[in-house]
Amino acid sequence: MRIRFKPWARPELEASKFYIDNPEEYKGRWKELFQNNNPIHLELGCGKGGFISQLAVYNPDVNYIAIDLVDAMLGLAKRKIEEEYHMANREIDNIYITRYDIERINNILSKEDNIERIYINFCNPWTRGKHHKKRLTHTRQLEKYKEFLVNGAKIYFKTDDDGLFNDSIKYFKESGFEIEKITYDLANELNFWENIETEHEKMFKDQGIKIKALIASLK
Repeated sequence: MRIRFKPWARPELEASKFYIDNPEEYKGRWKELFQNNNPIHLELGCGKGGFISQLAVYNPDVNYIAIDLVDAMLGLAKRKIEEEYHMANREIDNIYITRYDIERINNILSKEDNIERIYINFCNPWTRGKHHKKRLTHTRQLEKYKEFLVNGAKIYFKTDDDGLFNDSIKYFKESGFEIEKITYDLANELNFWENIETEHEKMFKDQGIKIKALIASLK
């Protein structure tokens, strides 16, 4: 998603207690940062933070790391997180956001971090064949995630793009993941998971586009 430059974003992020500007320094040490042994979950490409802010405030016994590459996005996510925690009358104590290139994610996470879950919501489908390797669900990326995921870890994936979804099923299988659940119409799937709608999801639903989703586990 393209977003206009927001001059306030970088200063606000640098002043925030839950923004990490140097994530490489915490590789293998994220539990020390959270100061507890609660499970750690990731959102890759958190955008404006609508999803991760609700997820984190609803689940105080889980720690969250949200990653994006664009300061403007992270600035909006920071404000959204503050809003959600304020409404819940909760201190922001179980989430950190950081700016990083997900293609180099192994520079900031390792097996010692014991990551148990990844959320990937409406990532860039990179429809041109020569760009497929940039997909966050591509086999090349999945192999990187396996370097820091615990056995039995799960990846929750949602998209509106048929081509990306069908290709991703193949990617997961090629990388040794098991597809536990799958749907081609999430809105009409009862008890698939406790779904939190993203801004993209609401927009696509309004356009009559069906949302595809799956849960893949690492065996």
